[in-house]
Amino acid sequence: MSTTMTIRIDEKTKKKLDNLSKATERTKSFIIGNAIKDFLELNEWQVQAIKNTIKKADKPDAKFIGHEEVVQWLDSWGKKDELEPPK
Repeated sequence: MSTTMTIRIDEKTKKKLDNLSKATERTKSFIIGNAIKDFLELNEWQVQAIKNTIKKADKPDAKFIGHEEVVQWLDSWGKKDELEPPK
């Protein structure tokens, strides 16, 4: 089931939408609907991944590597005395 919504977009975006609609022979509603659906799926996945990572980080046995250790390791890349990854 679909529903009707009103959105505001700038003229440049509207022109791009018009051009894409003509080029693909799809309605503007179809293109906008798919764009919103894709955006929501991507962002829902990211939000869930962040929540899962925070949950893991909050566990008492979570292990972290300090920022300075990581920076030193990255700075050593490509040098003769390249460091092993921090553990």
